[in-house]
Amino acid sequence: MEKKTVSSSFYAYLTRLRWIKRWGLKRNAHEENVMEHSWEVSVIAHALALIKNRYFNGTVDANAVATAALYHDITEVITGDLPTPIKYHSEEIRNAYKEIEKQAEIELLNLLPSAIRADFEGLICHDKIPEEHLQIIKSADKISAYLKCQAELKAGNLEFEVAATQLALKIAESKQEEVIFFMQAFAPSCGLTLDGLMKTY
Repeated sequence: MEKKTVSSSFYAYLTRLRWIKRWGLKRNAHEENVMEHSWEVSVIAHALALIKNRYFNGTVDANAVATAALYHDITEVITGDLPTPIKYHSEEIRNAYKEIEKQAEIELLNLLPSAIRADFEGLICHDKIPEEHLQIIKSADKISAYLKCQAELKAGNLEFEVAATQLALKIAESKQEEVIFFMQAFAPSCGLTLDGLMKTY
């Protein structure tokens, strides 16, 4: 049987996530790009799913959650990172941006070879991801942003003071037991220096 040659620019687009900067309206002591943010959200989401299963009788597919989290901001390779204060400034802007994101999802999905397109639909298209998975990913996204703010404050950058306070309040209001567990068990040591971490062994 003759092998069919397939050409796709999907992964070429993915590699460009490293050039998309986050927190664009703020001065950053440590710049963060969408690629590294996506990895952090993925590992936090994976941990949240496992905590939910092992401690709170959950039945979540932790691997599916982690994989979807890797792709949760993939559309930003087309749209760029729209800062949160702008994205949620008004209902009109929020709804318009959601439509832009949906269109970007479709465009990226259509870059994939047809034989594997359906496999990626449940990763790229937010309306195809189970609601329970989305809730975990959104919480992981907030935790990642909170840890970023704490790192900036530790570096003496007060530009992130308000964002840190707002995120701390949102996380504290969470009804997800796995989020509370993570924040108590893992978040405090994220502010330690390397020397401080070495003393925790």
